[in-house]
Amino acid sequence: MSELRVNKVTPRSGTTVTLGDSGDSVAIPTGVGFNGFGYRNIIINGDMNIAQRGTSVSGLSTGGYFTCDRWNFSLSSLGTWTLSQDTDVPTGQGFATSFKLDCTTADAAPSSTDRLQIQQTIEGQNLQYLKYGSSNAETLTASFWVKSNKTGTYTLELRDLDNLKDVSQTYTIDTANTWEKKTVSFPANTSDAFDNDNGGSLSFEFWLGAGSSYTSGTLNTTWSPRVNANRVSPSQVNLADNTSNYINITGVQLEAGTTASDFEFLPVDVNLQRCLRYFAKFEASTGANYGFGITNNDNTGIFITIPLTVEMRSAPTSITQTGTASDYRARTTTSDTCTGVPTFNIATKNCIEINFVNSGHGFGSGVIVRGQANSTSSYIGVNAEL
Repeated sequence: MSELRVNKVTPRSGTTVTLGDSGDSVAIPTGVGFNGFGYRNIIINGDMNIAQRGTSVSGLSTGGYFTCDRWNFSLSSLGTWTLSQDTDVPTGQGFATSFKLDCTTADAAPSSTDRLQIQQTIEGQNLQYLKYGSSNAETLTASFWVKSNKTGTYTLELRDLDNLKDVSQTYTIDTANTWEKKTVSFPANTSDAFDNDNGGSLSFEFWLGAGSSYTSGTLNTTWSPRVNANRVSPSQVNLADNTSNYINITGVQLEAGTTASDFEFLPVDVNLQRCLRYFAKFEASTGANYGFGITNNDNTGIFITIPLTVEMRSAPTSITQTGTASDYRARTTTSDTCTGVPTFNIATKNCIEINFVNSGHGFGSGVIVRGQANSTSSYIGVNAEL
């Protein structure tokens, strides 16, 4: 049997793609774009299945990356929140998890610059097939499942980070506490191309609350130079106005074309591999062997080089360290708890060197460092997020 491969790729809907040497063809439905890379969903971890950092975090009054991989929680002075990877999902759609935001401290009167969003940023080199900046540029269609007690108008925004342009559309949550599927299309940008590199070029943003600095203008429904006042609908819901408010989101897909296709489920190992390009963690669990190193000349550091299983987007410049010194053990003929938490030393896109702080083994001793498992939640994380 000959190898299956794509000989001819065309992004135009209503035509065909020829497969392999046999000449067999597959029709592309009208209105659906085609990504020759093999993944039609531009969004990574849209089913919220990967949550390396943990499944729940509470008391959040500032933004950052928490719980579900690749999803940034963007918050400026608009309530306090619990984020979780939740098991509440639309029935019979194939999803196992959703991303939940639960308001725990309300803010019913946002200041002008307050905002609440979740967002994902995409590398420019993954967007070249959209042909932005040319007359053949693709329309983009977003689809997702959403559930909230707070009905009303919400804003979904695309931001061109290379050319400082934005476009926004609205959708409505019609029925409280009910899973609903939403579809939103964005016009093509024929004027501006994305940079072809590993930097962030496109930001996909769910607005969940915004002050007047973002809502006081006329909503940009076509690609336009960035004006903050035009980014969010004046009718935007404030999800932070009551501690009973929550929202669950899953099945997020962004694809080329004018219509939404069914959600593109990926095997969990493939989904994880894509997430590891941006964040990877090494747990301080029993038997976790970080590697073999030599104590340095002041007898306080053991430098361990840890290979990364997936090449990261860029070389990490720091680590996230959630444990204590007692979570790590340095072993020669004896075993000693480390005297300090691990610290970052240097990294490439393929490996990272970490200093495990220790004393008592003598200069030049060969030492194996491993996890002690005093805390099952302790880990070392490396970050190359956009």
